[in-house]
Amino acid sequence: MQTALLAAALLIGGLLALQASVNLQLGKAVGTPYGASTLQLGIATALLGTLGLATGTLGAINGIFDVPTWQLLGGLASPLYIMSGILLFPRLGALASVGLFVTGQMFASLSLDLFGWFGLDRKPFSPGIALGALALLGGIVVIIKGQSTGTGTKMSKLARTGWYALGIIAGAVLPIQGAINAKLRTELDEPLAAATVSFAVATLTIAVVLAALWATKRTPSPQVKPLRTMPWWGWLGGAAAAVYVTGTFLLIPEIGAAVTVALTVTGQQLTSALIDHRGYFRLPQRQLNRTRQIGLGLLLVGAVAIQLF
Repeated sequence: MQTALLAAALLIGGLLALQASVNLQLGKAVGTPYGASTLQLGIATALLGTLGLATGTLGAINGIFDVPTWQLLGGLASPLYIMSGILLFPRLGALASVGLFVTGQMFASLSLDLFGWFGLDRKPFSPGIALGALALLGGIVVIIKGQSTGTGTKMSKLARTGWYALGIIAGAVLPIQGAINAKLRTELDEPLAAATVSFAVATLTIAVVLAALWATKRTPSPQVKPLRTMPWWGWLGGAAAAVYVTGTFLLIPEIGAAVTVALTVTGQQLTSALIDHRGYFRLPQRQLNRTRQIGLGLLLVGAVAIQLF
């Protein structure tokens, strides 16, 4: 049973990388990343709501009127992460993009542990944390420097730095979202209800952003007709997001937060490396050369060291 739970954690981490990859196709079909994000988050909300109804746990949502407002804001992180994946994957590749996400995730979770933000138990600083942080930094630097110069979108140094910063920020908001949602789960006492609320907030937020940008002519109108010819796997993003959030809620009490985070991050990195190397989901193919292998290894070592030592 324990082995199955560990494998599940690794799998749902891979789903997070898959989510970002397939969402690129959804973005192309809809014609605007904001419209694609709204549709994907809406699908995830509907799936979680349906599952909550089927299990009889959705009624716990009524408890949101009794919780502090800030505990309802965890969903704000999802639109940023999803749109960042749509924007970064064709420019930087899956491995580099997920490497930036993971770096942001790990340093944000490290800050949450060390400072005890959002009511979390404080974690003492240790040599393992220091070594893990250095390995993470080294890994993402090696991966970025190992990018093939013949692939990807040409861009200025300033623009590339901006995309790197976006990737780190988008990854950093995920642990913060998790900490907020953990508080909400405690208040509602139902993980599915908490996940549904989180995705509902995310969907509403990105829908408002889409409407505002469309009204000011800063983004094109979402297209519906191209969705008919989109590959079937282009619809998997919403399901992957719902499984990731729900799976994380369910696994942490069983195998612990540290092991869950370490395995999901490992799943993200390995899956993104495979997607990059094979060029799956119509993404540019980037060979996993020796330099990028070293960078991936450093990221894995850093993630495990920070979480487990």
